[in-house]
Amino acid sequence: MLCPYCDKEILNESVKCKYCKKNIDIEKCNQDAASNIIEVLKKNYKPVCALNFKTKFELLAAVILSAQCSDERVNLISKSLFKKYKTINDYAKADISEFELDIKSTGFYKNKAKSIIGCAKILIEKFNGEIPKDINELVKLPGVGRKTANVVLGTGFGITSGIVVDTHVKRLSNRIGLSSNADPEKIETELARIIPKSEWIDFSHLLILHGRKICKARKPECQGCKIEKWCAKKI
Repeated sequence: MLCPYCDKEILNESVKCKYCKKNIDIEKCNQDAASNIIEVLKKNYKPVCALNFKTKFELLAAVILSAQCSDERVNLISKSLFKKYKTINDYAKADISEFELDIKSTGFYKNKAKSIIGCAKILIEKFNGEIPKDINELVKLPGVGRKTANVVLGTGFGITSGIVVDTHVKRLSNRIGLSSNADPEKIETELARIIPKSEWIDFSHLLILHGRKICKARKPECQGCKIEKWCAKKI
């Protein structure tokens, strides 16, 4: 993080710049850093969801499948899955053993099959087959936590219910210095204080894309990073 007064690099934990000795508002500095990061990343990436889907239920299913699985693998599996199961009724009526085989290579396939089929049944029974636009209702569905609900509402409906914190967002938020927490919900709370609500949806997409291309888990390419200026480099 840079001191807003003398433009020299300081630690995020500091409350006073060791160079110019002026007191620093850490949250305000993080707000400024986040704004600059978003502006720069938008020039380099198109903030879109990496998962392929055509319907909102397909999006929900894809996000459930993405747990502990790469988006590339999910897209590979969902291509044939979405051809086989075309409507929410098809999922609700699916044979769970057959469905498990259909999604086996995504990992944790038994729990995922149970969750997706369970979601379909509940949505038909309680919501006339529609995805509710309320995060409190979404998180009651099997296999749906806050991250999944935020993805569905943000990407599927354009509703800013929160900030999606997946493994990439968690890693980059800590590495850059925008958050000091390990718990995804606490990270979301911290990010929500420094990022304008109008940017919540795009912010997650941008960090995910940057995390895959540049700020990788094991070998981040700091030398070519466009946002290095605002990064605390907590690698």
